[in-house]
Amino acid sequence: MTIAITGATGQLGRLVVSKLKTKIPAADIVALVRSSAKAADLGVDAREADYTKPETLLRALAGIQTLLLISSNEIGQRTVQHRNVITAAKQAGVQWIVYTSLLHAETSAITSLSGEHLDTEADLRASGLPYTLLRNGWYTENYTASIPGALAGGAFLGSADGAKISSAARADYAEAAVTVLTGEGHRGKTYELAGDQAYTLSDLAAEISRQTGKSIPYKDLTETEYAAKLVSFGLPAPLAQAYAAFDTGAAQGALFDDGRQLSKLIGRPTTPLATSVANALNA
Repeated sequence: MTIAITGATGQLGRLVVSKLKTKIPAADIVALVRSSAKAADLGVDAREADYTKPETLLRALAGIQTLLLISSNEIGQRTVQHRNVITAAKQAGVQWIVYTSLLHAETSAITSLSGEHLDTEADLRASGLPYTLLRNGWYTENYTASIPGALAGGAFLGSADGAKISSAARADYAEAAVTVLTGEGHRGKTYELAGDQAYTLSDLAAEISRQTGKSIPYKDLTETEYAAKLVSFGLPAPLAQAYAAFDTGAAQGALFDDGRQLSKLIGRPTTPLATSVANALNA
């Protein structure tokens, strides 16, 4: 069985390829990438596959039985991009698609993300191909990436109020994908994947303070204030607004889940917040 991974040079994709190589021969893994040069260090066959060029997708998927469709990072373009992949997969004879969707996509308050994921889920149903949905919650790294800025500014900023966030490390989600790709009984399933222990951004700030010995409080801002701060730090306005909206979506419960499907799937507890903070500080 040959397994292909889209976005294989991305942060999640690289982890999936690495973990997959411990389960199946490297010869059975294909990295689908826009630039094969960037995939040279993966140690697997790399094929050019551009979401916007269907002819490259059809060529790249030749001989593939299973496809992990890691969602594109181009918000606003993903519905069409994913549809191109699904169409090519069907034409190429792919037998099963595993897709990384969004936690509780039907009810998520983060509508800027959920809409495109729901479109893709609908396209998968319409394709007639067997599929599995990995509805990934937030990556803890989405927040720990802000630690250097928090240390420099003396506070961790956000607009999530007291939201409970059930995030997990990116490696946890990668392991779940590999478990599904190499296991049995997953076709037709939808998994709501999130971390075991929920925390607030105040909890995160307290953990940063504990590990650094510095007082780093959490400062809650309005969505508008937070977006303006992010712009002042150099983020483009549309991206700043999106990040601020993610936090206010979290405040409406979008990033909380206590079903522990992720830890059940990978057979171990998800990575603790303290570990993710330590990893970020030691990076």
